[in-house]
Amino acid sequence: MKFVQKEFSCTYEEKKSKFIAFLMPFKMFDEVMTKLRNEHPKARHFVYAYRHLNEFDQIVENSSDDGEPKGTSGKPCLAVLAGNELINTAVITVRYFGGVKLGTGGLVRAYGDSVNEVIKISEFKDYQKLITKTLICDYAELSKLEYLLNQENIIVKSKDFSTNIEVKVELTNEQFNQLISLLSRNISVI
Repeated sequence: MKFVQKEFSCTYEEKKSKFIAFLMPFKMFDEVMTKLRNEHPKARHFVYAYRHLNEFDQIVENSSDDGEPKGTSGKPCLAVLAGNELINTAVITVRYFGGVKLGTGGLVRAYGDSVNEVIKISEFKDYQKLITKTLICDYAELSKLEYLLNQENIIVKSKDFSTNIEVKVELTNEQFNQLISLLSRNISVI
């Protein structure tokens, strides 16, 4: 599975109708929808689809035809997201009607193609499930630990300085297993 980290857009035309697809991280969905409705007041439809992981690691999907005939726009957009194994990602397609009716098959193709076009120009990162661990060390071990975490590309979320130092890190299971083998005996994990 993969996801985007910023917004991408692409314009697709079909029989004088203009389809502007915006691909974004799911967390930006509401903000971008509001922005697009303000920037495109003459657009006929704001069709959307999104897929994201909930707190139980289940995929949640949703889509809207926004006034287009049922099943001709939101579902094809969602199918393209699913087919490309995108997660934590949303797409909004703004449609300007060009005066020529496309029919149900034409709408399905046009919305699907508009999302495919924006996916072609987008940059993706592979999704990896991250876990959080806390490493406890004394002050003398901190610089060695920080060097090791940097070498292993492990994200440090926070450091808490008290009697000992608690370093909260975010990493994959594979990174954690590798890290355990590299840690000195003076560093404990909770």
